[in-house]
Amino acid sequence: MSDPIVPRPERIDVADFKPALARLQRRMFLRSSLSIGALSMLSGCTMQDGDTVDKVLWAMSHWNDRVQGWLFDRNRLAPTYSASQITQPFPFNAFYPEYNAPEIDGSSYQLEVSGLVSDKRPWNLAMLRALPQAGQITRHICIEGWSAIGDWRGVPFKTFLERIGADTTARYVGFKCADHYYSSLDMATALHPQTLLALDFGKDPLPAKYGYPLKLRVPTKLGFKNPKHIAAIFVTNTYPGGYWEDQGYNWYSGL
Repeated sequence: MSDPIVPRPERIDVADFKPALARLQRRMFLRSSLSIGALSMLSGCTMQDGDTVDKVLWAMSHWNDRVQGWLFDRNRLAPTYSASQITQPFPFNAFYPEYNAPEIDGSSYQLEVSGLVSDKRPWNLAMLRALPQAGQITRHICIEGWSAIGDWRGVPFKTFLERIGADTTARYVGFKCADHYYSSLDMATALHPQTLLALDFGKDPLPAKYGYPLKLRVPTKLGFKNPKHIAAIFVTNTYPGGYWEDQGYNWYSGL
């Protein structure tokens, strides 16, 4: 007797569940950021009421942002490492596969500057490289649980902000990128001595997978606060959000 024919299950397309998964991830991430005292505030909520819970979670996430901002010490430095400790190879990370990293023509590259700055002229790579340069070997810490040590060189961001006449009393600095990513920083972090507009990885210009031609390196923040392929920088008092932050990740995300 032949074996019975078992019908094959229908193929499940994960793409069909992405909206639900994104919402679940956002709510779980926000819940994980709450303190015990904050969780007690949910006792009056009906947990089946998704909108109510989301509103409370968002409120507590913003509260956590403010607390982290109050605790931030602009003079405290992130750890640095020796050249022998650099991760080889340094991993690629983005919201798309490596082969989709944008290819940008450096000879025609123009960095747009706008917002609360006195000098809105665009910057090319030669102009950026003419500014004082600095280097750091620091650890990139990803929210997904891995970390890697890299060697970054470029312009101290504070130097750049001073050169364009940025209003350093403004609240935010925002970034728009060629790969459609966007992010933002609080001004205190933007002025931190280790926050860097990276032009090089090691002794060579950034490869495309690491953010050519310009990447923000912020060792006092989680990795998703380090945008790559930066095309525009703006200074503002209006909250700019960010690619992942607008999906529920904690905006401040300091270490």
